Amino acid sequence: LAEPRRLMRSGLGLIVLGHGSLVLGAIVHGSVLRHVAGARRAVTPEYAAANVVSVCSGLLSIAAGIVAILVSHNLSRAVLHWTLLSVSLLNCLLSTACSVGLALAIALTVHGRGTHLVRGCNSSALPADARTAIATNECPFNTTRIYDTALALWFPSLLLAAAEAVLSGRCCLVALVFRGIGPCAHSYDKEQV
Repeated sequence: LAEPRRLMRSGLGLIVLGHGSLVLGAIVHGSVLRHVAGARRAVTPEYAAANVVSVCSGLLSIAAGIVAILVSHNLSRAVLHWTLLSVSLLNCLLSTACSVGLALAIALTVHGRGTHLVRGCNSSALPADARTAIATNECPFNTTRIYDTALALWFPSLLLAAAEAVLSGRCCLVALVFRGIGPCAHSYDKEQV
């Protein structure tokens, strides 16, 4: 678990996953939430919160990955161990919250058939299903495209956030082992001696 090469791979994985979360969060904001909010800014708070937490989780994953790589090259620095422990624990919690938030956004969208997603549209001709094509719609965006795009981007974001949580938890355990805390620390101390 505490092998430097594995820790470096975990750090690189966190950096790649963090960048993926950032890119997907930006695409969701640019192609979905920007159109849905419209002039009245009527986007539901669940979607905005899930997107903001996804972007913050991506940034924190990048930071945790950088710290993990630094620790893998400087195994004797106690300050880096504590930094890795705090950043990876915070990232693990934030990525888990992001996964839950994205799962909630997906569930609300699928359950409401997209009506929560297109709530900001001023049209009285909105159907009960956002996937239904609307011929006389006053909406400035295509409701079918918004629904499909949101779901197509939220599923990979959910998977990336879950993978970030797992890798951050692993880095947190490694930091605990390096500090001599936990059940794995005793075997690590014996290996070092």
